Amino acid sequence: MTPPHDITPNTTFSTTPLYLSAPDAVSLVRRKGLQNCIAGIAENIRADFLRWNDFDKSARIANHSKDGVIELMPISDDTAYSFKYVNGHPKNTAIGLLTVMAFGVLADVATGAPTLVSELTLTTAMRTAATSALAAQTLARPNSRVMALIGNGAQSEFQAIAFQHLVGIDTVRLFDIDHAATAKLAANLVGCGLKVQVCVSTAEAVRGADIVTTVTADKQYATILTSDMLAPGMHINAVGGDCPGKTELAADVLQGAKVFVEFTPQTRIEGDIQQMPAEFAVTELWEVLRGSLTGRDSDTQITVFDSVGFALEDFSALRFMHDAALALGYGERLALIPQLADPKNLFGTLAQHDVNVGPASSLFAKGRVLSMSGN
Repeated sequence: MTPPHDITPNTTFSTTPLYLSAPDAVSLVRRKGLQNCIAGIAENIRADFLRWNDFDKSARIANHSKDGVIELMPISDDTAYSFKYVNGHPKNTAIGLLTVMAFGVLADVATGAPTLVSELTLTTAMRTAATSALAAQTLARPNSRVMALIGNGAQSEFQAIAFQHLVGIDTVRLFDIDHAATAKLAANLVGCGLKVQVCVSTAEAVRGADIVTTVTADKQYATILTSDMLAPGMHINAVGGDCPGKTELAADVLQGAKVFVEFTPQTRIEGDIQQMPAEFAVTELWEVLRGSLTGRDSDTQITVFDSVGFALEDFSALRFMHDAALALGYGERLALIPQLADPKNLFGTLAQHDVNVGPASSLFAKGRVLSMSGN
């Protein structure tokens, strides 16, 4: 990102942000390689978490309905601002829509001018996987090689590939109540180098795993994992519980583990720890990355990363996609903001661009009947 700058009367700033469409994002990821993009986003997340106190942080703003949730996720430092618009509607797949759809904006703090408008559906999947893998690098046992993947929907391939390349997982054990989802995941992982084992239950998938990733979609208080399924030393990557009324872990799993979160005020509302007392102890991941607090205390300790998704991760991902798009020549300039010869004369754009209007007097003439009639 560029450093803060002084604004002088003779300085000209661009108001045509880069627009990265979904097709352009796909082309960019194909060219760089998915594992390289996930690794690059993970490095940005690590770097930004290490300067945690530089950011103006808040929990996301959520509007809930009976079928899902729509959220706005803002954050900024003293140079750049970002937000993400994202939804979560589990029933969408029945009508041919994605459960999660997103777009985002990067903007310059000094001027407020947007610098990037980007798809974030594909990018969110990569940043979620990158965050999961970064947490596992920090919290799981170093020799972890087997992962159970419970929930085999749209996020699952990204999680598998992230853990393969960033954590060293070589075997994934799959289960989903939707057998077609598991078949899809298994087919998509053919040729990637992972050993894939399809299981008939959560308990079977978890048995013998070093890491358990839960990424289910149903908006309900669920108990995907119970303590009797777990073995000493496991790391739980709980991704699917991400809004009020939506959980994946039984309370006894949390009670018997050391629990790590992204941003505590948000996770207490949205994460699996929403079912725990307000004083239930958690550690924020940035504190472990900075070395301020410890992560895993022993090889036999069970650790849980109660991941809900935090705006700083999207900030990091947008930075990565912006830099990659500029370097590789993807995207186009978007005429999102009016271009003005005189920035104090917004009204003049109406006469300037509408050939049917002409001078301002004609503009008023067009509206005279409506103004006088009060309609």
